[in-house]
Amino acid sequence: MILSLVPPTQLYLISPLDVGGDFPARLERALAAGAKGPDALIAAFQFRVKGVDQHAAAALAAPLQAICAAHDVAFIVNDSVALAKRLKADGVHLGQEDGSPKEARDVLGREAQIGVTCHASRHMAMEAGEAGADYVAFGAFFPSTTKDKGPDAEVPEPEILQWWASLFEIPCVAIGGITPENCAPLVAAGADFLAVSGAVWGGDEVAAIEAFRKVMRP
Repeated sequence: MILSLVPPTQLYLISPLDVGGDFPARLERALAAGAKGPDALIAAFQFRVKGVDQHAAAALAAPLQAICAAHDVAFIVNDSVALAKRLKADGVHLGQEDGSPKEARDVLGREAQIGVTCHASRHMAMEAGEAGADYVAFGAFFPSTTKDKGPDAEVPEPEILQWWASLFEIPCVAIGGITPENCAPLVAAGADFLAVSGAVWGGDEVAAIEAFRKVMRP
């Protein structure tokens, strides 16, 4: 599965920090609800864990990666190029402190999907595109417990998505506190993907996917 510019907007799921216990079963239910069919709602899943070594992270990732493969959903590793290489993941998502897309490309190869967090910065996004990123991510658009940002971080407006989509072919991802109730302006502005975490994993994941579907596929 490759993240590509294919309308309409799709979901990019981000894992909670705890992916043990029954989480593999929850991921399976979510993907079964939203990843199949010609109008699939879910395109990608980002594996995001903190504070565990690479061996433990690889063990946690294995069942989730298999579930994603079975549903033709891209498996993207957050922050770590080394872990993405070890897992032979579909790609890696880089923060501004996690190295350049060019360096990641050298390690992961031509087929890897490389995304870059660009916050509310058009300049960062253009730099990421020039460095070979496959997608750029803007946000946080709304208060979020997943998307890290400082108290003085600029909050982007949906117009930045419209600006990007009108000028560049590289897909853009909207991230940060996105829910079925607030996502409509981001879809209308041209987001290719909505990155969501708490809105899905904070309750019934199947009900959440269906709630997003009602807004994104009216």
